[in-house]
Amino acid sequence: MNIRFLRLPWSGPRSKIEPILFEWFTLIGMFLFAAWLLGLKGVWQLLLQSDPTGITFIIIVIFCIATAWCGTRSRELDRQRQSLEQQISDASASPIEGCWASAYWKALRAKPADAAAPLDLLSEQTHGPHSTAWWVNGLQLKLGLLGKVIGFSMLAMQIGHMQSFDQSQAQDMLRELTTGLGVALLTTMVGLVANILLGMQLTRLDRFADELIARAQSHGLQFKA
Repeated sequence: MNIRFLRLPWSGPRSKIEPILFEWFTLIGMFLFAAWLLGLKGVWQLLLQSDPTGITFIIIVIFCIATAWCGTRSRELDRQRQSLEQQISDASASPIEGCWASAYWKALRAKPADAAAPLDLLSEQTHGPHSTAWWVNGLQLKLGLLGKVIGFSMLAMQIGHMQSFDQSQAQDMLRELTTGLGVALLTTMVGLVANILLGMQLTRLDRFADELIARAQSHGLQFKA
């Protein structure tokens, strides 16, 4: 008895790169929904009012700006993907203006031995801006740790200023002590969450850029001697 195996369309090697811009819009939709839920629960008001240093607000602003940058970067990488696929599907077409892969292939045709290092230039175009974004991602975590240090410093100074313990003032003293502890915990938590969420976006951008280079390089192998 002969058994025929069906080859599923996704079982073979992938010839095209997944659209990253759609993934970013999906992620933003999840972020907005989560932000809306947190706003209903009063979490945003609690975070901003419980941190007199303003570090929590700074981390949130940095995260929003960095996320918007990831969107513009996703759009550019997706545009480069479309240009690359168009050039591969129609070899007779003229090179597309501003296409990184076209510039890479043009350099390979001129010097198939890669003497002018066009692959390094392609890597810089696809990955170069991400290094600054990763630094910003680390900055969020460092700001959270800075808030932790400031919060515990406030707590230590409040304890040091206590001359005597009066039971009638216990409630006011407890409120002052918990202020520093709240700053330390909230800023650390916000910094960690922002670091994780932005790192997830940057990791996907790096992976997409790797796939873009691999796709351009695999097509460019035919130009090498």
